[in-house]
Amino acid sequence: MQKRVVLIALVQMFLAIPAFNANTKLLALQFFIGHWQGTAHGEPGSGTVERDYDLVMSEMFIRVRNKSIYPPQEKNPKGETHEDLGLFSYDGNRKKHVLRQFHVEGFVNQYVEDTFAPDGKKMVFVTEAIENIPAGWRARETYQILNDNEFTERFELAAPGQDFKLYSQSAFKKAKGSKAN
Repeated sequence: MQKRVVLIALVQMFLAIPAFNANTKLLALQFFIGHWQGTAHGEPGSGTVERDYDLVMSEMFIRVRNKSIYPPQEKNPKGETHEDLGLFSYDGNRKKHVLRQFHVEGFVNQYVEDTFAPDGKKMVFVTEAIENIPAGWRARETYQILNDNEFTERFELAAPGQDFKLYSQSAFKKAKGSKAN
């Protein structure tokens, strides 16, 4: 009887290990969890941005909700509001983080981790697929952690056969009352 109890306990423990390992791979992105506010500058002009990162689905994914507002201005007379929804995951087969974004304009970007600095302060993601845009376009997102409460994000695009060009850059600060990491 005692051997059977030990065997059942061991089996349950081994079954839990793969989920735990996949989940812990998101620890590298734990810094972002919470509510962020900031400014955005680039092709659409200058504006404000709000973003939320939270763990979802038994903490297996990090959901990203983003809203950027560019008021009417000389560079963009009509102004615009951009929204996107994303999910970070960890692909254990490739041993890389993956970001899937769904944009209000209809674009769906799938990024894969390109560079992850050993200190965790710089992360670069490059698209491996983009839906609803002509073939050959690429996008790159670079996150740079500045301190415990600030980070920047560079969003770059590359037309077919061309190098990446900055489209927008955002500076984020952790909102007061946001979850601490």
